Amino acid sequence: MDWGGVMTTNLFAAFGTFCAAEQLSPDAVVRAFAEDPRGHDLLVEFECGRLELEPFEQGLADVLELAPDRAAGLVERLFSDMRIDPVMVAAVEAFRAAGVRTGLLSNSWGPRGASYDTALFERLFDALTISGELGVRKPDQRIYDAAVQHMGLAPEQLVFVDDLPGNLKPARAMGMHTIAHRDTAATIAELERVLGVDVSAAVAAAT
Repeated sequence: MDWGGVMTTNLFAAFGTFCAAEQLSPDAVVRAFAEDPRGHDLLVEFECGRLELEPFEQGLADVLELAPDRAAGLVERLFSDMRIDPVMVAAVEAFRAAGVRTGLLSNSWGPRGASYDTALFERLFDALTISGELGVRKPDQRIYDAAVQHMGLAPEQLVFVDDLPGNLKPARAMGMHTIAHRDTAATIAELERVLGVDVSAAVAAAT
């Protein structure tokens, strides 16, 4: 499982909320990472764990043309509207309880404790593959190779869920079944179909 945008509410909606609060165009953050080389390089270095929080925030504030005093706390504000999806949590926990080996494959933003609700990790995942701890990020092939090794299964035995289609391509090329996450109910239904495990009772209890 990916984390942001899969185990949580929509990442891009959170970015939109941030942009509204900072009086930026709704897609300013997305464009900063996708279209501005400076923003893209900042993101790569940060997700790979080679750039600390403060210079990342300062650099991104500059790319977004925010006042210098808006840099501090920028990442926290970016994610302030993002929440854990309790239904996805219940489903993954139920799959694991049914004997399905589960793992996290995620591009991280800063230290593990700052980027994730780590209290959930022990409940949800058997294996963790996190970009900032490996120095490589999706869609670099090396992080998928590491994830397969951590899971201890052949790629053909794995299902990978991500909200970004570009991150699914390397996994699919390796033989994994991939799911582009758009809707919690649809993703869970597809996981049930592929894994042959019914988690409807757990999902209903969390809804």
